[in-house]
Amino acid sequence: MALTPDTATGVAHVLTEAMPYIRRFRGKTLVIKYGGNAMVDDLLKSSFARDIVLMKLVGINPVVIHGGGPQIGNLLERIGKESRFVEGMRVTDSDTMDIVEMVLGGLVNKEIVNLITRHGGRAVGLTGKDGDLIRARKLVIERRSPELDAPEIIDIGHVGEVASIDVSIVHMLVGGDFIPVIAPIGVGEDGHSYNINADLVAGRMAEVLEAEKLILLTNTSGLLDKDGALLTGLSTEDVNARIEDGTIHGGMLPKIQSAMSAIHSGVRAVHIIDGRVQHAVLVELFTDEGVGTLIRA
Repeated sequence: MALTPDTATGVAHVLTEAMPYIRRFRGKTLVIKYGGNAMVDDLLKSSFARDIVLMKLVGINPVVIHGGGPQIGNLLERIGKESRFVEGMRVTDSDTMDIVEMVLGGLVNKEIVNLITRHGGRAVGLTGKDGDLIRARKLVIERRSPELDAPEIIDIGHVGEVASIDVSIVHMLVGGDFIPVIAPIGVGEDGHSYNINADLVAGRMAEVLEAEKLILLTNTSGLLDKDGALLTGLSTEDVNARIEDGTIHGGMLPKIQSAMSAIHSGVRAVHIIDGRVQHAVLVELFTDEGVGTLIRA
């Protein structure tokens, strides 16, 4: 069926608006952290995969880092194992780490690869253990209290932080016209596997790849002010001020800390976008308005 004149004009406007952005980002590397509702809703999963494929087709190099907390929790519940959290992080004993590796490195990772492939892309799934990609160290949690002279050290098991990243295998895949899809699992000097926060891995990956942008998908519309209004364009000074006054707090802090570290290391911009919006990545990249918060140095 032919487009009406009004519809045709609207389509043409969208395409012409996208052109300068496509030209600007062609040949650039963008790191996208994929998580939240966009990973569990079938329509959103499909739209994300199509966004990633289109980015690659127009000459942009997307690198996808994904989470999978809800999927891990669901499987643990099915096998009768309780999920415990300390300061928002899952307590991960050896048995739980086996489940984490199976879910992140297997079920979730391969589902994303399959979705991208079905929409015409060429994706390769990795964990940080492949090609010595992510070296981890055990995360130590210190809890301070007035009644203790020294902080209490809390052991939460196989939870880690990034020690180093060797991006040789990522460069090889990107150079071969593949889309890397990476699960945030690293290996420590002790040979053990460690589960690492996907936002932190995405931030460090953007730093070492010298990415043009870091894009973090969330279950909110972006950073909000104290009245609940969306904050669109922010400088790092603006962000620091909103951390100081308590506007940015709780679960958003790890994302922001990752974003700020990336910008200070040379990443040009960080986008915190609403993963509940269909084609959120394309709308944020290729339109003037976007669907989230943009942070620049």
